[in-house]
Amino acid sequence: MAADTPTTERRRQARQAAREAARQAVGPGAEVPPEESAPGRGGRPAGPGDPLSGALRRAGLVRLLVLQLLDGEEPAYGNRLIERIRELSGGLVTVNPNTMYPLLRRLEDEGLAVGEWEHPVRRSRRFYRITDAGVAERETLRDDVLPTLDEVADAVASLRRELTG
Repeated sequence: MAADTPTTERRRQARQAAREAARQAVGPGAEVPPEESAPGRGGRPAGPGDPLSGALRRAGLVRLLVLQLLDGEEPAYGNRLIERIRELSGGLVTVNPNTMYPLLRRLEDEGLAVGEWEHPVRRSRRFYRITDAGVAERETLRDDVLPTLDEVADAVASLRRELTG
């Protein structure tokens, strides 16, 4: 068998570093959920099936982002929240309506958000805002999510260093 060229060896090392970063981001023995339909960069699936964003989802990133966005100046309604999360994450984190709307209802049920219909008679859009209890939950969740976000950022930085030499 012929010896590996330097380029082939670098590619092998990069693949190995990517696998290790994904393992670290997900955690030992963690099960990676099936992939979601939205494609990520380069045509690869993004979402819960992606070990990097999947680890963040399990840590509560989507719930945290929704609570954060409910405290903003812009009106917060389901589709707009979905768009903002996709924009903020550069497409890394995608949320579909079947996830967003039950989450918003759950936040209301838990007293973390309140919703009002834009036009109560037509019930076209429901605008949400955060409550004081939601602000407290957001701070608690932030303490839980930020260490995982830092781990993912470190893994990505490691991959970048490996790939750029």
